[in-house]
Amino acid sequence: MLNNYKKHSQAFYISFYYLMQSIRNIAIIAHVDHGKTTLVDKMLVTGNLFKEHERPGELIMDNNDIERERGITILAKNVSIDYKGTKINIIDTPGHADFGGEVERVLNMADGVLLLVDAFEGAMPQTRFVLQKAINLGLKPIVVVNKVDKLNCKPNEVQDQVFDLMFSLGASEDQLDFPTIFGSAKNNWMSTDWEQPTDSIVPLLDAIMETIPAPVIEEGTTQLQITSLDYSTYIGRIAVGRLVRGTLNVGQTVSLMKRDDTIKKNKIKELYVFEGLGKRKVEEIQAGDICAIVGLEGFEIGDTVADRDEPEALPPISIDEPTMSMVFTINNSPFYGKEGKFVTSRHIRERLEKELEKNLALRVEPTQSADSFNVFGRGVLHLSVLIETMRREGYELQVGQPQVIIKQIDGKKCEPIEELTIDIPDHLSGKAIELVTQRKGDLLEMNPKDDRTILKFEMPSRGIIGLRNQLLTATAGEAIMYHRFKAFEPFKGEIKGRQSGSLISMELGSAIPYSINKLQDKGIFFVDQNEAIYEGQVVGEHTRGTDLVVNITKTKQLTNMRSSGTDSKNKIAPPVKFSLEEALEYIQADEYVELTPESLRIRKIYLNEGERKRNAKSFATTV
Repeated sequence: MLNNYKKHSQAFYISFYYLMQSIRNIAIIAHVDHGKTTLVDKMLVTGNLFKEHERPGELIMDNNDIERERGITILAKNVSIDYKGTKINIIDTPGHADFGGEVERVLNMADGVLLLVDAFEGAMPQTRFVLQKAINLGLKPIVVVNKVDKLNCKPNEVQDQVFDLMFSLGASEDQLDFPTIFGSAKNNWMSTDWEQPTDSIVPLLDAIMETIPAPVIEEGTTQLQITSLDYSTYIGRIAVGRLVRGTLNVGQTVSLMKRDDTIKKNKIKELYVFEGLGKRKVEEIQAGDICAIVGLEGFEIGDTVADRDEPEALPPISIDEPTMSMVFTINNSPFYGKEGKFVTSRHIRERLEKELEKNLALRVEPTQSADSFNVFGRGVLHLSVLIETMRREGYELQVGQPQVIIKQIDGKKCEPIEELTIDIPDHLSGKAIELVTQRKGDLLEMNPKDDRTILKFEMPSRGIIGLRNQLLTATAGEAIMYHRFKAFEPFKGEIKGRQSGSLISMELGSAIPYSINKLQDKGIFFVDQNEAIYEGQVVGEHTRGTDLVVNITKTKQLTNMRSSGTDSKNKIAPPVKFSLEEALEYIQADEYVELTPESLRIRKIYLNEGERKRNAKSFATTV
């Protein structure tokens, strides 16, 4: 059977075969808010992961604060359950195209996928992105139509829609012959017939056992591709991957095969398998299982762990290349160091280097300044999650306007083009089309869906920056927008940036209500009354297209005349508050977003008005 196991008896082969039959590796694909994390939570509970006296909270899998708050999965995680004597390794994948680096890696560990779709919304564009990768890898799908208890849902239509989607993505006949399970993860039931609810999610687990194949074990020496890493303060970096063939033992010497074809010898110190939400220490790993290895030095994601004497490398993992860049620099504002623990360029550089070890889609390059770094990523969301994580860890930093990556292909200037989908009420579709076409978008399809319309466009990534805010404003928040990278195509021409100018603070001080009230006709403000501000800070948006320097630290001149109490009647509009993504999409080329653990501010790169005027020509007015 296996060349390197000939010394073992026939009894070993039989037990080894049954061991492989008792493992299933599945990845879960779903759009944001379709119930993926809830379903995984229910599977963990059904797998008797928790004792009766334990009460697991919601969103067991989303153990990252940002994931819980935004309802998105960023980092793929491994857990396992035991069902009828079979170990089911569950891999929770990111659903957003910006985290394509994570998606690519984790699908390499799976033998099948659960495609989870909403019974009302159906398959969404971001689902399509991950599903395409799964189909290309030849993974066997199970379709789970979730939330069938929703009003006006169409489970059967959604099932047909998923079939059409898979067909259009080039699925094989075997992949198109998928089982469909209907149910409600929130209410803890799954069934093969949506009109006949059950009292558990057992039908789904049975479908996994019947449909998802056991790992295919190839002949040959040891091979494992490192697809992710873990970190422990006690033992350092831990390599995680699926053992494709052979065995691994504690104390075994292996070859670590790098992307540049160099080979390093390493000794395995400890081995772990995933069990429940944690890991269990073992002495040996058999092919087909997902494991964690302690003791490898200098490894990177994508490296192959191979036999000491006859090493064979697995094909490198292809990762979607970056499409966007941003300048990360130290915080040099007057409020520098007041709220953060890590404020120097050394701190920022070390943190970015640490992120590069596990974030495959990220690139960092030095700039002419020792205090700044060019950080390249998959999109605004990808980079904003890194920034938000750093901010919560105690870092202070400033980031510049997102810039798309321009390439020369066959002598032509090319830029990233995205497929944009907008789900919008019928009567507002005209506004959406107008906004997108102004940003060099081309309308491809217009499909009615009840009282809404699905619009599909192709447009430059440059045009998508800042579009979400404009679209939500123009449609009173009713538009739903998704986009994913398509390809690099010839440059589409200039796109006008933000049309309104900025209101810029003239002095360091506090924002005085009296001054804000006097200037309300000049625009809208971003700062609260009595908030500390500094010279060069963007405190609001000007109603006109030019920047205006204002003094909102000026107090009312007191006189010996008796006041009639009119000051207390001032009605000041509440300030506009930005999320991190909104701020990144809002700023101009001559502005930074300043981030500390407690604050988010927008400021001019040059705080002094004289310096701004001298350097004005270096900043383009178009995107």
